[in-house]
Amino acid sequence: MRLTSSVWPNRILFLSLLGAFSLLTREAATASAQPKGTPNGAEQETSPSAALRAAESRTAGGQAFNYAGASSTETRAAVPYLISLGADGEEGSTESLPLKELSAKVEVAGVVAKVQLKQLFSNQGKAPIEALYVFPASTRAAVHAMRMTIGERVVEAKLARRAEARQEYEAAKKEGKRASLLEQQRPNVFTMNVANLMPGDQIAVELTYSELLEPEEGTYELVIPAVVGPRYTGGMDAGESKWTGNPYLKSGTPVPYSFDVKVHLEMGMALKELASPSHPIEVKYASTSSADVTLPDAGGGDRDFILRYRLADKAIEAGLLLYEDPTDGGFFALMMEPPPRPTAAQIPRREYIYLLDVSGSMRGFPLDTAKELMRASLGSLRATDTFNVVLFSGASHVAWPKGSVPATEANLAKAAALIDGQQGGGGTELMGGLTNAYSIPKADEKTSRSVIVITDGYVGVESQSFKFVRERLGEANLFSFGIGSSVNRALIEGMARAGAGASFVVLSKESAPAEATKLRAFIEQPVLTNISMEVKGLATSEVAPEKLPDLFARRPLLVFGRYSGPLKGSITVTGDSGGPFKKVFDLSTLTPSKKNEALVKLWARKWIEQLEDARATRQSPELEEAIARMGLKWKLLTSQTSFVAVDSEVVNKGGEGALVAQPLPLPQGVPESAVGRASGYYSMSRQKTLPGPATTLDLLPSESPPWRPEKATCGRVELSSKGSAGANTQVLLDELATFLKTKHSALCADAKASGATELTLVIDGKGKVSKVEAPTDPKLAWARKIARQLKGLKLSARAISGSGGRVVITLAIGG
Repeated sequence: MRLTSSVWPNRILFLSLLGAFSLLTREAATASAQPKGTPNGAEQETSPSAALRAAESRTAGGQAFNYAGASSTETRAAVPYLISLGADGEEGSTESLPLKELSAKVEVAGVVAKVQLKQLFSNQGKAPIEALYVFPASTRAAVHAMRMTIGERVVEAKLARRAEARQEYEAAKKEGKRASLLEQQRPNVFTMNVANLMPGDQIAVELTYSELLEPEEGTYELVIPAVVGPRYTGGMDAGESKWTGNPYLKSGTPVPYSFDVKVHLEMGMALKELASPSHPIEVKYASTSSADVTLPDAGGGDRDFILRYRLADKAIEAGLLLYEDPTDGGFFALMMEPPPRPTAAQIPRREYIYLLDVSGSMRGFPLDTAKELMRASLGSLRATDTFNVVLFSGASHVAWPKGSVPATEANLAKAAALIDGQQGGGGTELMGGLTNAYSIPKADEKTSRSVIVITDGYVGVESQSFKFVRERLGEANLFSFGIGSSVNRALIEGMARAGAGASFVVLSKESAPAEATKLRAFIEQPVLTNISMEVKGLATSEVAPEKLPDLFARRPLLVFGRYSGPLKGSITVTGDSGGPFKKVFDLSTLTPSKKNEALVKLWARKWIEQLEDARATRQSPELEEAIARMGLKWKLLTSQTSFVAVDSEVVNKGGEGALVAQPLPLPQGVPESAVGRASGYYSMSRQKTLPGPATTLDLLPSESPPWRPEKATCGRVELSSKGSAGANTQVLLDELATFLKTKHSALCADAKASGATELTLVIDGKGKVSKVEAPTDPKLAWARKIARQLKGLKLSARAISGSGGRVVITLAIGG
């Protein structure tokens, strides 16, 4: 068996090595609901690689991709909104906040972390309720157990196919039984429903997951995500976006539940530099190689908990980890030490395209941090490098659309001025930004192009972005920077994985220069190319990744796989690193260890990750079925499997009870604009009907180019809408707003005009405004002028189906 890397001259594989790998013993598997027709309740064996091949053959030739439209029948997706805490009994009262405690107990052994996440729900009101809580977890989490505790009774959850688990939960709720349901919405976003929470009840729901901690430059990082940031829903499928409508507390509101983390580290060698950049911590050392970490205060639930540590021994061994299961056979994980770096003369010419998010959720701390990051990164460019800058919010802007420019002082100064002028506003149309970035003409094929995305990731188009980047894998590497205290790590890490790059998270403005330096170190020097892994004498199967990617990275690339038969033969890794590179692992000298039992879950999680990524790029029943079977076989939560726990006692005949969505705190440093107009919707009460999309813009002087901060004195214009043109309406409004910024002479010609009116836009299947119906009132002559300017406008906001339609927009102008 031989694995090789795809050969693109601008993409390099950097293998780094892991430290001591002492793995935790997995917990006893919970009972699993099996599909009908499966003999003896045992899940049939699944071949994930076969499912991938079947999906690829089904979709050979690819499919057309339109970033703007979500669904021809969609009118609007679910959206977040702000609420205020009031007195008991009033809207937004503390009685309606069922979550009382969020805590994590973590055990780290070597590079594997086992996490027990506990959520304590309590009904302090006077009527039964159903609690809904949206919460995050690590993107690498393999969730394999859940239990529900009511008083002294403990109910172990079972794993079932998603639809079956939901049906069982709804039936139990209707019967008046206490029940809980855990569903995956994204790899790092879950929802918990708790039914029939009676007055005075306290129900604890615990879920257990394991994850692999991968070091970067010898530094390990444990992340316990604390809150899901608000998502911009432009381009999302309405059926998959309901969870994004969760309410958020107003900025400055204290976190209404306690947050606590306890970590025990048991390493095989001495610890050093143990610290948290996110929370104050207390550390007690049991020995030089073990420690206990706690939070002095049960707070800080508005930001991710991050713990970083290093090991005293810098000489980390490369190796091959092995585990054999009596029923399922052998599993392995391969890790390698990187070879020496090549000389500067061997490095190809480089081009950097910076794609910067300047949307409303980036306003303030995130955008200030992004500017600092950009300044540091631009300042480190070599004179032989070329670069470009793309800004995106509701629309996007390319600084040099004809092609990237040399990193001269004059060009760098222009870029700095452009970036410094941004204030943040509008939606977060990531796909439009990606489209423009990848459309920039390339000087030649020998230049190594890197796209660097800088965003908080508060969008819901993860699958679309992964598809877009993966389909263009030969055109550029992609590196992603997530900025903020609770970034969307699934997007940040997923884009980097799809683009064969690396991801970074910048927690503060002060850490931006250091992260920019890390990026430079990752991408300025190729380490290993033309990678090939050959196995001799050992029967291996289901090796992940199937294709070794080319990466710029100082962190490990692990290869997981299964084997059968006697352990013999060798694994040889070869490549180029300014000369031939070769590393041989002699299997006859190795012995499987029971301590490595977690390899089973990690191998399965790796394959599920690949199947989920593939599912994001194509519609395939084979992939959904393979994900479901993998989840059921290996007892793991996936997009196709859920955990459900049902108590036997009937406590609420009829099952009547109000649904209470637990409001989330805004992540630290995120402004209210991320929930309000920047997302297209705004409401202070969930009892009110949510208005349609809306966009507000400050009019710019006619001589000013777009994306500059100068403002005119002719007032403001607000756009809102009703109806749909078969497109995502918020995208349409943002594009119209951007158009009016440069074509607004009708408004500025009559600065005293004020009022509001409606325009009906007829949009054809290609996104062109073919007709605009305007009012005939002489007092609204300014609206007719705008209508004439809008006619013929070509929009990208059109449905995937290519159908057109009509949309009514309201223009409100005022001083």
